[in-house]
Amino acid sequence: MTLSRPLPFGPLDRRTTHLCIDMQNLFAEHTPWHTPWMKRVLPAVVEIAERHREQTIFTRFIPARHRDELPGSWRRYRLVPPAAVIDKRVYSPFTEPSLLRLLRDRGVESLVITGAETDVCVLAAVLDAVDLGYRVVLAADALCSSSDETHDALMTLYRERFSEQIETAETASILAAWTL
Repeated sequence: MTLSRPLPFGPLDRRTTHLCIDMQNLFAEHTPWHTPWMKRVLPAVVEIAERHREQTIFTRFIPARHRDELPGSWRRYRLVPPAAVIDKRVYSPFTEPSLLRLLRDRGVESLVITGAETDVCVLAAVLDAVDLGYRVVLAADALCSSSDETHDALMTLYRERFSEQIETAETASILAAWTL
């Protein structure tokens, strides 16, 4: 059992949203884009999403022009609704105007970020969120990559170089700090 520790910059409140990056079958199954330990972090991602369904936004990587062009499972998410979905064609979900609009409409100031991959789409989302002035909290046990080395390097970078802009914590600590 992981011990819960307070977040460095205090509790999270109703102005917090869970931004789950690309936790989709494309990366979980044995495809050319396979992320081997996605299934290992899935329980932590699900725990956050289930506890904060209405504050969760899922992104999914869709290279096609419109989601209607894609078959079945690309369109389906287990916790949607009430969670929202933002489709994206590039690494960062912040390139999609609908995400910024949704965050503004909800009055969001803080983001709890989970998902895949730590060193690609999560990295792009995290840096954009920092540049846009959001409080960024990474659920360390709810992030994954297909490369252990770059995942570990980025987690070290987040903790040591970006400690003023990015908080890292285990899911238990985040959920203990997130009050509505």
